[in-house]
Amino acid sequence: MSQALDSSTCVAAEPFALRVTDQSMEPEFRRGCIVVIDPTGVVKDGAYVLAEVGGKFIFRKLRHQGNRAWLEALHERYPRLELDEGIAAVKGVIVQRAGARRRYHKRYD
Repeated sequence: MSQALDSSTCVAAEPFALRVTDQSMEPEFRRGCIVVIDPTGVVKDGAYVLAEVGGKFIFRKLRHQGNRAWLEALHERYPRLELDEGIAAVKGVIVQRAGARRRYHKRYD
């Protein structure tokens, strides 16, 4: 998922939802599912995050060791992305997944 966010529609600390638009995070997050992002969520290694990279927002799994941080897609076809700004590039943590069927809903704490 890579797209610009309109910050005028949300308060900075208010959770918001986005639709997954590609296959980069399959099989855990299918294209079309909705993810809920908490801008105040705990940023930690292995968390699913929304980060700003090159002026665009991207949804991936955060990995970090020491001062190095990078984003990994779950689908092997997508490359790893180094975060020059480290975890400061993270704008929110995915806290929930939703879809058309209730059994697809899942929380990430």
